[in-house]
Amino acid sequence: MTRNIMIVGVGGQGTLLASKMLGRLLMNVGYDVKVSEVHGMSQRGGSVVTYVRFGDKVASPLIDKGEADFILSFEKLEAARWLSYLREDGQIILSDQEIDPMPVVTGAAKYPENLIEKMKATGAKVDAVPALDLAKEAGSIKAVNIVLMGRLSHYFPEIPESEWIAALEAVVPAKFVEMNEKAFALGRQVG
Repeated sequence: MTRNIMIVGVGGQGTLLASKMLGRLLMNVGYDVKVSEVHGMSQRGGSVVTYVRFGDKVASPLIDKGEADFILSFEKLEAARWLSYLREDGQIILSDQEIDPMPVVTGAAKYPENLIEKMKATGAKVDAVPALDLAKEAGSIKAVNIVLMGRLSHYFPEIPESEWIAALEAVVPAKFVEMNEKAFALGRQVG
């Protein structure tokens, strides 16, 4: 059986590092893994999405609408934007952060209100995490991605924490490992 995880966010939030860590982790524990880096306007703070598919044998890296087991979202509006990709019994894990997209910045639109409640109203399971606050506590606002990886690990009890840490250590520059391990731990313990 193939499982599907979408990692969505805004350019510059570390979605690609998160997908690299997740891909390495899943390969290390014996899965066939396909990672597709679908860039949006990543250099300009635009929407960015990465697909991670894993199982015994994975043919394609792409995830279609209604197929994602998990949507890991670095920002609320991005979770709402990709909601149609979540399978019926799927799980959203999101940072409760709001980052204004360009139409909001320019005044052409307003940031939608009550997004978490609206997503829950569709039947989606939403795990909202104060990831920015936890990242600050760990030592850097750039660690939101690793806080969310920590929270995601909660949904994979069959994968030992040591495997997650090994994957983190493999993709994060040595001088940032300690801070990112703290961010991971904070994300893992939340909720």
